[in-house]
Amino acid sequence: MANSTEAKRIFAPAPSKQDSKANTTTSVARSILDAETKQREAKTARLRELRLKKEAEAAPAAEVKPAKKPTRKKA
Repeated sequence: MANSTEAKRIFAPAPSKQDSKANTTTSVARSILDAETKQREAKTARLRELRLKKEAEAAPAAEVKPAKKPTRKKA
């Protein structure tokens, strides 16, 4: 039983050239997509922080004067 891993390796079918090329292509494509996803999430987080900071600074300035209702002239 100690040689069971050896037996599995000997009798296991070897991947074909097409399978190995497909696996290589798949792994490269996934790594590219993962890198793009990380960049997009980092950019989104950075822009969210800037937007929230800008909104926090603009909010006090907007609340300085309350809006008045227009008066109607009586004829």
